[in-house]
Amino acid sequence: MNEHLQNDLLNLDNLLEIVKDQGLEYLNKLSDRQTSTKSVKNGTLSLSEIGLGTIGTLKKFNERFEPIIVSSSGPRYWGFVTGGSTPAAIVGDWLTTIYDQNTFATKGQGDISALIELETIQLMLDLFELPNDFLGGFVTGATMSNFTCLAVARQWIGKELGKDFAKEGVSGNVNILTATPHSSVIKSLSLLGIGNNNIIKVKILDDNREAIDITDLEKKIIELRGEPFILISSGGTVNTVDFDDFLAIKKLKAKYNFWWHIDAAFGGFAVCSKTHKYLVAGWENADSITIDCHKWLNVPYESAVFFVKEQHKHLQIETFQNSNAPYLGNPLENFSYLNFLPENSRRLKALPVWFSLMAYGKTGYQGIVENCIALSNQFGQFIEENNNFELLAPVRLNTVCFTLTGKENQEKVYTYLTLLNDTGKVFMTPTIYNGQKGIRAAFVNWRTTKNDIEIATKLMTEIINELK
Repeated sequence: MNEHLQNDLLNLDNLLEIVKDQGLEYLNKLSDRQTSTKSVKNGTLSLSEIGLGTIGTLKKFNERFEPIIVSSSGPRYWGFVTGGSTPAAIVGDWLTTIYDQNTFATKGQGDISALIELETIQLMLDLFELPNDFLGGFVTGATMSNFTCLAVARQWIGKELGKDFAKEGVSGNVNILTATPHSSVIKSLSLLGIGNNNIIKVKILDDNREAIDITDLEKKIIELRGEPFILISSGGTVNTVDFDDFLAIKKLKAKYNFWWHIDAAFGGFAVCSKTHKYLVAGWENADSITIDCHKWLNVPYESAVFFVKEQHKHLQIETFQNSNAPYLGNPLENFSYLNFLPENSRRLKALPVWFSLMAYGKTGYQGIVENCIALSNQFGQFIEENNNFELLAPVRLNTVCFTLTGKENQEKVYTYLTLLNDTGKVFMTPTIYNGQKGIRAAFVNWRTTKNDIEIATKLMTEIINELK
């Protein structure tokens, strides 16, 4: 055995204690850590012949990288839609690494990790108040969740046309109707061979909405003259967290033949709020749903789930089955996750979610969600009341989309944002909405408080005054 490896094995308890202490120091000082950095280390290292050992390697990591790692899991990182990690989720993630299980089969000899995943899916269905007629599984993020759902939808389209796309490949046009798809949906359509040029854009309700115009949607459906299609709807758009009318789409689904997919990566968590759960009313009628766990569920990256109606189980197996591997058994007889999603080998992604859900329950996540909604409204109120800023859209849930007041200041928006982010005290991201340059602040972190809003708004005021 390698000398360093043998020494590390004998010294494992001390190594883990050192890392625990370093991890606690990071977490305890998370609010004070920089939210962005410009100090990027250049150059590469040559691989050592005999290695450095874990202590030596940790020292090298701490010299080169640790000081410039940003607090993307902290309370004032409002860029993209980035959550943190609850204490319970961290415990679950550590144990995931320690036990190092491959989420594989649920029957026969082998580990039980898939049973844990199935139980976690049930807990998530409870959290989202969805019926038990959905199958679910864990993937790396919203992109792979959308990919998985749309892959099954692709197989459904093929069967409606008398083809088996999984075996024969995609042929002909696959009709996709949508209004404001996320970029991961566009990527998924490309990866699946459907082609994003096959999107038939549906009108939005008006100039300050991103939701589907139901009247135009039905018009587009009629124009297809009975051809099957995939409808991709939004359960919270990225810029303004707008929701399509799921109850209206439910009525259309009763009249027309289509696959209904909902991208509810973070917006689906509106169901946890008593005052905002109406936004997802009717979503249980969809054929598939995307949920991103490393956003509002506040578990470590990489974690997302897909939900697909159990009635489509055969389509899912046709899409992902490993039928050419005799040692894996008959995919039609025994449930194995490798026959239900893209990856064969996966770490036990469900365990951090299981821990967090079991630890904090429905009321715990209701508190997280409603706190974020309240904070987004507080921040939105600051934007409305300050003459230097203006909202680009109403604050509907947990994201505030705004810009600098006046057309003459459009060219200053990104300069202002750069100056703000360079403080290292808060981080937001740029966007374009209705042709205007804007800034997005997304509230999903369980640690964020009113004090963080006050710190950020004070900085914003100081910087805008300097920019004038």
